[in-house]
Amino acid sequence: MTGQLLYLSRADVERVALDFPTILGLLEDAFHEKGSGQVEMPPKPGIHPDTDAFIHAMPAYLPKQRSAGIKWVSGFPKNKSRDLPYISGLIILNDVETGFPYCVMDCTWVTAYRTAGATALSARYLARPESASAGIIACGVQGRTNLEALTHIFPIRRAFAYDIDPNAQKRFVEEMTDRLDIEIIAVRTPEDAVRDSDLVVTSGPIFKQPRATIETGWLQPGAFASAVDFDSYWKPAALAQIDKLSTDDMDQFNYYRRVGYFKTTPQPYADLGEIIVGKKPGRETEDERTMAINLGLALDDMAVAPEIYRRAKKLEIGTWLPL
Repeated sequence: MTGQLLYLSRADVERVALDFPTILGLLEDAFHEKGSGQVEMPPKPGIHPDTDAFIHAMPAYLPKQRSAGIKWVSGFPKNKSRDLPYISGLIILNDVETGFPYCVMDCTWVTAYRTAGATALSARYLARPESASAGIIACGVQGRTNLEALTHIFPIRRAFAYDIDPNAQKRFVEEMTDRLDIEIIAVRTPEDAVRDSDLVVTSGPIFKQPRATIETGWLQPGAFASAVDFDSYWKPAALAQIDKLSTDDMDQFNYYRRVGYFKTTPQPYADLGEIIVGKKPGRETEDERTMAINLGLALDDMAVAPEIYRRAKKLEIGTWLPL
């Protein structure tokens, strides 16, 4: 293991095609480990070469899963105009006995699917089990994967889709209708996507200065929301209506607040690991408005990436490179 490493391109990772039930199981185990205080994961440091752009270093060590490594990931909102993905980067996995790297893989697919898995896992504990409708604001990669992940937990029959780009919205409706075999309705306003939905996902780019859109009263009593884009699209009064606001890591949330994010966002009552191990309650009443602001953790990547490596190796996918 010390003489070579396996390189997995984006196409290689996509060929492995790890399924959502497996991803959800891996993430639940990892967050249980985190809730028990076993995970080593410092808040991610970053650099910011352009407005609202970031490049982050994300290390983590999961002792139970014997997983260690780092993700070097960027998010550049202006990439859309260049016909490039918003998110790009690499994951490096290290052997926990020797420290040697044994795999380098593209992080695009992993980031999309583990982020959606964290949304669905949060919803498992914070949403009503009978939730049957979903609202998706921003019809990009995260809109797609989050909706798909939620259908693996909830009996979703209908989804409302909104995007400022009509072409993106149209593609989303066509593709996701075929993929999920549920009714997907293109709506004209963000309010139309929120008001009648049991589950709401906002998944646009992350902005340090929020572009607040969602008003107080739009999220119905009893609904759950996942703000994949931090608080970028929620007005302070709408956030103040949330009865239970969770995050995936409290230290990281507080770090972001110190560097200028979440200026008007209430302090979360719990992180996902605490909820999963029973230290903090999940949903307690039918009419609670609940929300997860998951920041995206190295823990997610280190839970999912080793399984992709194991399957790729078994399927003889990827390229072996000398160290």
